[in-house]
Amino acid sequence: MRKAIIAGNWKMNKTMAETKAMIEELKPLVENADCDVVLCVPFTDIQTAKRAAKGSQIKIGAENVHWAEKGAFTGEISADMLKELKVDYVIIGHSERRQYFGETDETVNKRVQAALNAKLKPIVCVGETEAEREGGLTEKVLERQLVEGLKGFKSKDFDKIVIAYEPVWAIGTGKTATATDANNTIGYIRHVLAKKFHKSIAEKTRIQYGGSMNVKNCKELMAMEEIDGGLIGGASLKADDFSQIVNYNK
Repeated sequence: MRKAIIAGNWKMNKTMAETKAMIEELKPLVENADCDVVLCVPFTDIQTAKRAAKGSQIKIGAENVHWAEKGAFTGEISADMLKELKVDYVIIGHSERRQYFGETDETVNKRVQAALNAKLKPIVCVGETEAEREGGLTEKVLERQLVEGLKGFKSKDFDKIVIAYEPVWAIGTGKTATATDANNTIGYIRHVLAKKFHKSIAEKTRIQYGGSMNVKNCKELMAMEEIDGGLIGGASLKADDFSQIVNYNK
């Protein structure tokens, strides 16, 4: 059985003071959670988040990582820097990174390798745009992102890798794939993992849904056989909302 993982992606939100207050409020609300609980926060909030989450089951992640160990990459953060801060997870290849900052399948692959080398757990995002969906290209796009983004990794690497299916057309738009559609698409992702990597990898890899999962739809989505968790955007910024998603099975 794959253990569910609910991860919050704060994006560019919350000061250090707001981070401390949010996590202090959240801790008692998720102390009996049956899933892995992760908050991926801005780089400036990581130390505060780690201190605030100490003693709880909340794990702290970052929102991006560079592939180089060091160098002339102004504004970037290396895996070793995150490792020193005792970060557990890191989001890689989010659609906003692809759309606004030139992320490609090749750079996703390099970032995942850097994260694994530093013993971080990558949350690797894949998903199609609205135009690609309407053009019937969803499966083609997902297969390319998976094969190129995860090229060269061994079975043991997939013990740490989490995949997040985030249809770009459903992120921050209020639109959500139906639970059945999300389940079927994640089932296809698992099919690609089995075909291109190995059946055992497909069976053990946790795959989240990341398209506007919220308090109202989390139970239905999480009841689906193929969905192993959620990558939560806006709903992760409020302790009460996020805790209700974490406790979806209560």
